[in-house]
Amino acid sequence: MQKIIDMLHQQGCSCVIRNGESVRCFTKRGVADLYELLQKEPQMLKSADIADKVIGKGAAALLILGGISRVYADVMSQPAFELLHNAGVRVTFGLKVPHIINRSKTGLCPIEELCEPIRTAQECLPLIERFMQMVLKK
Repeated sequence: MQKIIDMLHQQGCSCVIRNGESVRCFTKRGVADLYELLQKEPQMLKSADIADKVIGKGAAALLILGGISRVYADVMSQPAFELLHNAGVRVTFGLKVPHIINRSKTGLCPIEELCEPIRTAQECLPLIERFMQMVLKK
């Protein structure tokens, strides 16, 4: 796990995923890479380890749906921690915060806000899908 955490910090990735011998560095913002992987390469997430800069509840839901095994985040929201922990994912983090805030620091991250009242990863997915479709249209 430490190897991918080091890669996260040294290579300027937003997240690093290791599945067996395959290690990949991702750089998109928000949940874009995780969403794309879940849609196009779900096998990359199955039983994998991930090191990520920031994990909110939406990212946690995508990781659970992908079948991730272990996760490290520099910053993790309490709702993300609870969702991952309750799903049996091994979790470590640098800092746990009440919620992930948006980039302009004026409120909650949009996906964190969308998923806030939701109880399960499965229920988060349609909300994340709608959000991503709106973002991709722009």
